[in-house]
Amino acid sequence: MKTLFTLLLFVPFFCFSQDSLEQELDSIATTEDAKSFAKIHKKANKSKLFTFNKEKHKTRLADDLFKLSKGGKKVFKTDFKTTYYKIIDKKKVDYSRFNIIVFDETNKAKRNEVLAKYNEGYKFKDLAKHYSAGPTAKMGGDTGWIKPGDLSTSFDASAFNSSVNSVITIDDAELKKYYIVVKTEDKTPIEEITVLKFTEATK
Repeated sequence: MKTLFTLLLFVPFFCFSQDSLEQELDSIATTEDAKSFAKIHKKANKSKLFTFNKEKHKTRLADDLFKLSKGGKKVFKTDFKTTYYKIIDKKKVDYSRFNIIVFDETNKAKRNEVLAKYNEGYKFKDLAKHYSAGPTAKMGGDTGWIKPGDLSTSFDASAFNSSVNSVITIDDAELKKYYIVVKTEDKTPIEEITVLKFTEATK
C-alpha cells in the first residue's frame, strides 16, 4: 500500500514535468533559443541542432519532417526514451552543382594535360576518376549540390559566377588545390529545415 501511495505521489510530478518540457519546446522560436535549450539540458538529456536538405536527405524521417511547418513538432516514444523533433527554421537556399577535377601540389603540372584530353573529347567523369586528388573522384567529379562556403573562398569567387557547361580553372594557392571546373547545374533554390532533436529517457 505504501509503495502504491509513493508511486501515485510521483505521477502528478511526472505529468507536470512533461507539460513543462512541452511548453519549453513550444517556446523555442529561433536558432539561438534552440542552442540555449540544448546547452541547459545537455547533462541529463541528448540534444542536437542539425539541418536537413531536401535533395541530400531522402530518409523517411526527413520526409516526415519536411511535411511540418516552421514551429511544428514530431514526437517518437519507446519504452526507453522519448525523442522530440522541432522545426526551428524552414527556408529555401540557393545551391549549384559542379563537376571538378582537383590537383594538389604534387600533380598540379598535369592539369594542362588533363584539360587538353577533355578538349579532345575524353569524358570528364573518366578523367576525374583517373586524375582527381579530391574525394569527388569516385563520383566522377560530381560535387552534388553545394553552396558558397562549402569548399573555399577561391572556389566560390570563380565557380559560382561561371556559366553552365563552361570550363574554367581555379587556383587556390592558400589551400594548395588547383581545379578544372564545369558548372553542371545553375543556382537552384532547395528547401532546408533546421531541426532541434531532443531525447530524454523514459521515466
